[in-house]
Amino acid sequence: MAEPRSILITGASSGIGEALALAYAGSGVSLALSGRDPERLEAVRAACAAKGAAARARVLDVTDAAAMAAWLAFEEATAAPDLVIANAGISAGSGGGGESTEQARRIMAVNVDGMLNTVLPAIDHMKARRPDARGRRGQIAIMSSIASFRGFPGAPAYCASKAAVRVWGEGLRGELYRYGIALSVICPGYVRSRMTDKNRFPMPFLMDAERAADIIRRGLARDRPRIAFPWPMMALIWLLAALPPSATDRALRRLPKKE
Repeated sequence: MAEPRSILITGASSGIGEALALAYAGSGVSLALSGRDPERLEAVRAACAAKGAAARARVLDVTDAAAMAAWLAFEEATAAPDLVIANAGISAGSGGGGESTEQARRIMAVNVDGMLNTVLPAIDHMKARRPDARGRRGQIAIMSSIASFRGFPGAPAYCASKAAVRVWGEGLRGELYRYGIALSVICPGYVRSRMTDKNRFPMPFLMDAERAADIIRRGLARDRPRIAFPWPMMALIWLLAALPPSATDRALRRLPKKE
């Protein structure tokens, strides 16, 4: 696929979102970035602009469907995004006695509803475009996780939310194909970020956000249906998912929990 020249990224103020924004930033590139922290988001925007990109930032909560629809419409009119990356997501600790009701609902709202509030308006805009010479109208990437393949006692709502994102995206890819819209589901393992910095337990195959962004960017350029990494972690999760719960539940209950 041709390198995108107009990219929209949610959750761009830190972690993988920030790394992706900086990876795509360059002369002639338009970047539309959203996040919830004004100072961090502006710092990312300024860094992207320093690399030559036309970068715009909007402080938004992805759970606000009306605000998200208005932002997507504005960006469609300003610089119709070739690539929309629904990256915003959260996790929460369960080490203090399990996930609270508020935690579980907030995780679902951000990770699932927030993704839908990004992707559904983007699809409508892309469908309304005239296709290019290859019949393409745009590309969408949605952020799931390796944790989507097996529920873990320490993060049930997070695993469930990312499973919903992954399965919905994998099903939607086939539907969007006939409209000339590409869709990839991204399933990272542990990546250094503000979210994982709070973990006080071993994180196998932990990688820097910049390395993750490079893997994602190359996968999107190849229109890969699923971009899952690192492969040793993926192989371990596949094994866990293939085994019956009765064979793994006892071991998983002993895993450390996020505080």
